[in-house]
Amino acid sequence: MSKHTLEKFYRAFKAHDAKKMAECYHPDATFNDPAFQNLNYQEVTAMWAMLIERSNGNLEITFDSIVGDNEMAQCTWEADYKFSKTGNEVHNIIHATMEFKDDLIVKHTDHFDFWRWSRMALGLPGALLGWTPFLKAKVQKMARTSLDKYMEEH
Repeated sequence: MSKHTLEKFYRAFKAHDAKKMAECYHPDATFNDPAFQNLNYQEVTAMWAMLIERSNGNLEITFDSIVGDNEMAQCTWEADYKFSKTGNEVHNIIHATMEFKDDLIVKHTDHFDFWRWSRMALGLPGALLGWTPFLKAKVQKMARTSLDKYMEEH
């Protein structure tokens, strides 16, 4: 059952196990959130590994409200961590939607309030500009650059 796949994914995330998280994705998987756009299987699995590695063990994940069936599931998950670029504490609330193929995640979309996140992660610049397309585009570019560099090194 695909709901089980989603539970396995978040249990692995909570345990900081990027390898087990990757096992939950279909080879045709795609991922999108406000920071990381249009990732494929290789990129999304590297993204989770990068985020876990950079958290230095300071990442706490909780998840609940899982609803769905064999084709689609949704849940709310929360992440508490220090943003690596600024050292600021972040408490992000994310709403995930996942579609499944062969009981694996084939489409994963995370939604969160970017302005709220940017105020915590970036401080004053996020508070002042977090609502603008300019800052969102800048964060997306930084995220892409960071992921590309991580993938080259690993």
